[in-house]
Amino acid sequence: MSPTSYRTAPPRGGEAWIRRSECLSFRIVPVVQSLDPAIASLPKIHLHCHLEGCLRPQTFVDLTRRYGLSTRYRPGAAEVAGPTDPALVYQFSGFPEFLLIFAAVSRALASPDDYARLAHEFVHDALAQNVVYGELFISPSVWAYFHPGLDLVATIRSMLAELRLARAHGAEFSLIVDVTRNFGAESAMRTARLAASLAGDGVIGIGLGGDEARFPAGGFGEVFAVARAHGLHTVAHAGEADGARSVRAAIEIGAERIGHGVRAIEDPAVVALLRERGIALEICPTSNLCTGTVPAGADHPLHELDANGVLVTIDADDPAIFGTSISQEYALVAQRAGIETLRRYIAQAAGAAFLEPAAKAALAAKLERRDVRS
Repeated sequence: MSPTSYRTAPPRGGEAWIRRSECLSFRIVPVVQSLDPAIASLPKIHLHCHLEGCLRPQTFVDLTRRYGLSTRYRPGAAEVAGPTDPALVYQFSGFPEFLLIFAAVSRALASPDDYARLAHEFVHDALAQNVVYGELFISPSVWAYFHPGLDLVATIRSMLAELRLARAHGAEFSLIVDVTRNFGAESAMRTARLAASLAGDGVIGIGLGGDEARFPAGGFGEVFAVARAHGLHTVAHAGEADGARSVRAAIEIGAERIGHGVRAIEDPAVVALLRERGIALEICPTSNLCTGTVPAGADHPLHELDANGVLVTIDADDPAIFGTSISQEYALVAQRAGIETLRRYIAQAAGAAFLEPAAKAALAAKLERRDVRS
């Protein structure tokens, strides 16, 4: 299996807030050139953020130099030259190349100390944007593909130690361990048991990532059941590379939230199912545009989903690689739907967080205290 296929969303064309040509040619051209202070001051929540996709460009360059690697990766091929200017390393000309860059990032993160640095820098950047809470995806099965000898438990603990430092600044971060469809159910079960061994120590759930079209969620029901038996929450990427049927399949195996999920709009019955069960969608507008998940010329379906009573939350997916940030994603949504709608989406993210009722109430109160209204 190619290590780049662990997350696959074939481009479907598309332009909306950002022209698709701008998304897929090099990095994203920001729509919002300067952040509105009202957006900057809003408390922010991460529910769909891949920690590896937050690696700073300069750090990526530093790591490749340390290990004698390129910033580019081609599976099965000899080492290929890549840019070394931090301003250029995350440029890509299409979604397949984006996947290869993500693979190169995963290859460059080779030790527990590297992952600790990643987490430390993430906390710094998140606090600078007024992020107060986050549940962050990590992909240890991908790490192990590139570094079979890597101590996964030690690596995750090194990240958690750095994430805990945010508590002194009023922020809280936990980890969701992604299992990868493409590696098969047996690998997924091993990853779920890894996550279970760290339950209660900062790992709060498992996610289901990978190629949703070729590896349907139904094959991972037992993995989710084992995770739940160990007190872990469950979330699945769905409705991104595949249609509404993928969202339904994820719900049927017990996904409590859906990563992306925007193609649920293709089936009113699935939209109704999401609404009736109160299952939130973790929507990442820039990512959806750049991967082509949003069809050509269409408005982003998050607004129609919201109008149909589906719980919408907003996030940034792989912000460093896509050249965006959670602040930028919030600004895009506010530009289209207004800041009051954005505030409601943030409140919905708090409600969808994998927290006990008392902790959810505390988070909601924190949102109110930090929300400086214009």
